Amino acid sequence: MVFKELFKKPQNKLEGETTEIRIPDELCCKCPSCGQMVLLCDLKENLQVCPSCAHHFPLGARDRISLICDEGSFEELFSGFKSKNPLGFPGYEEKLSAAAKKSGEDEGVICGRAKISGMDAALFFMDGNFMMGSMGIVVGEKITMLFEYAAENRLPVVGFSVSGGARMQEGIFSLMQMAKTSAAVKRHGEGGGLYISVLTNPTTGGVTASFAMEGDIIISEPGALICFAGPRVIEQTIRQTLPEGFQRAEFLLEKGFLDDIVDRRKMAEYLGRLLFLHKR
Repeated sequence: MVFKELFKKPQNKLEGETTEIRIPDELCCKCPSCGQMVLLCDLKENLQVCPSCAHHFPLGARDRISLICDEGSFEELFSGFKSKNPLGFPGYEEKLSAAAKKSGEDEGVICGRAKISGMDAALFFMDGNFMMGSMGIVVGEKITMLFEYAAENRLPVVGFSVSGGARMQEGIFSLMQMAKTSAAVKRHGEGGGLYISVLTNPTTGGVTASFAMEGDIIISEPGALICFAGPRVIEQTIRQTLPEGFQRAEFLLEKGFLDDIVDRRKMAEYLGRLLFLHKR
């Protein structure tokens, strides 16, 4: 932590008369979990995890690559794919352009191969900054190609999911990706390939209903929302109040839907150990 003295309460009248020091909004943010103000430099140093309550803030795909992969080992695959507008959905081109500008990526997933603690793996990282990580034709195709590449090269797959679900602007073409990715996961598994699925906040909709929940080992970051339909939709449908923490990672672990919950700051070491234990 830095500049802790800025938050001290005045000890006497003379001290209280000094000019009040305010921290600009662009230098700090409020944690949605504990409500504490956190300096952005402290948050970055702590891998976007709140120092007070360990709430996991969103993390971009490129930052996650740097966190998980051994330095200099990541080799991107299938780059340059961009979505079109197969249904002529109004305003979709503009949304894609805005998403690319916001995320700095061509699409909502980055695929590649790398080493994690010295162990070779094929990896995909979904990016919540690109249309909330929604799954369209390109996302489904890139993930399918990655599993096929991993099967051909006898590599385990480690996948990081964050998604609002299937991309509605692509309609049935988006929903078809659920079956296509699931088939690729199955073929990879039938060849003896290991698939570790890591769920982050949020993982919902068609992604949850397909490859995200099909891992041989399924783990999650703390507090992640993992569901098909969200809690508000369910409450409005059944007209009942849901239990506290419903569909959060801790709830799903208790019910047997997850194998473990792992803090982001320990994720690389944890994945490296799993890959070592399951190496062929």
